[in-house]
Amino acid sequence: MNITELILKIKRRLWSNLVKYTRRKKIYPYIYKSYWHFKFFPNATVLNRINYYTAVPNPGAGIGHQLANYISGYWFSKQFGLEFAHMPFAQEKWERFFGFGENETSAKNLINEHGFKQILLPLFDESNSDEIELIKNIIASFHGQKVVFVAEQDQSYRDQFGVINDIKNKFYHANARKKDKLIYSNEQFNIAIHVRRGDIVVGQKNKKSNLLMRWQDNEYFTKVLSALIDQFEVNKPIAIYLFSQGEVADFSIFRKFENIQFCLDMNAQDSFLHMVYADLLITSKSSFSYKPALLSNGIKVCPKDFWHGYPKCNQWILVEKDGSISKVELEKLQQFDSIIN
Repeated sequence: MNITELILKIKRRLWSNLVKYTRRKKIYPYIYKSYWHFKFFPNATVLNRINYYTAVPNPGAGIGHQLANYISGYWFSKQFGLEFAHMPFAQEKWERFFGFGENETSAKNLINEHGFKQILLPLFDESNSDEIELIKNIIASFHGQKVVFVAEQDQSYRDQFGVINDIKNKFYHANARKKDKLIYSNEQFNIAIHVRRGDIVVGQKNKKSNLLMRWQDNEYFTKVLSALIDQFEVNKPIAIYLFSQGEVADFSIFRKFENIQFCLDMNAQDSFLHMVYADLLITSKSSFSYKPALLSNGIKVCPKDFWHGYPKCNQWILVEKDGSISKVELEKLQQFDSIIN
């Protein structure tokens, strides 16, 4: 890391700490230049000019988190009547994987080559009408200027499925799809299970609350899997693929299921891809399997108690904390003979 990168990293850390300290205080908006612009220029002249909104994928976060940032930016650009501008992910390989950047307006290009100003917006609670109104007023105060509005880092958007049709279109038409390789067989009904481990295993020992809330033991997943297998009959052999981290011995309870493969050394992109293309995906409390579920055209079985929302449709089957599935949820499977058989 050179001195310039180090200085930028220190500045980002200091700013992040300031945001965390002031976020729930009345003074919070005051730390933004965009807020003061609104205060001094509340009645801007409206001109026929297109402005943009973007969000920066958090470079220090996992790909599920970064994808949430991207989706949040895409969603709120529509809510505020702005065009979406693309900010690159930390790793270019994920850009190509999702098809992001293809046929999208580049925020950096607008700023560096077309004279657009980069304006940082305060964080806002999407359920708080006063905070939403403030953001709209700030945006309105810049009418007539060439602006790319940038969401504060990790701006929250709970129901990530709001623009999923657009995201799916980018994914399925990406150039990367031409190189996809799957270990699945079309002659089998392929079930993928994501069991989140890695960081949350350490969290159980350290008793960190944000990691404790993400923990689900092996018994949860075996209970879910058994309930599903008992519920439906398929004309194809069932193949089960478990995606996680660790050793096979850590998942010995799953050996009671026939034709199961432990995908513990598969890289992140291949694991993500297989979860997307599974006939049935059992997710964990993790953005890393929630995001493939959003992109999947198959059946998704997910924990009911999760921090993102789910579409209200039969493809989404919600599971209780103890791994039980209600009769109403299980009955949704009857709608999917075409997938199951």
